[in-house]
Amino acid sequence: MKYAVVRSGGKQYKVAEGEEIVIEKITTPEGKTLNFDEVLLLVGDKKTKIGQPLIKGAKVKAKVVAHFKGKKIRVATFKAKSRYRRVKGHRQQLTRVKISSILAS
Repeated sequence: MKYAVVRSGGKQYKVAEGEEIVIEKITTPEGKTLNFDEVLLLVGDKKTKIGQPLIKGAKVKAKVVAHFKGKKIRVATFKAKSRYRRVKGHRQQLTRVKISSILAS
């Protein structure tokens, strides 16, 4: 099985060809291709490459499928003994991408 670990938005994702992943929102429009240049690990059938910190020349190509909002979370704040209570909501902006190919140098 061939897979890679890429970095996007300060987070690391394990990806394989043909797989769909959900990442934090990026500015690339829907339907366009995207290149992940920050590849940290490549695993092939018999070889493993570990970056120090990145693998030079390695690339992961992906296609942007959709932009959407995540599930709503509630954030409650209060201050003791002063009758102060507030509840706020937050929905994270997310992007779904489909991995098309993993290229090594």
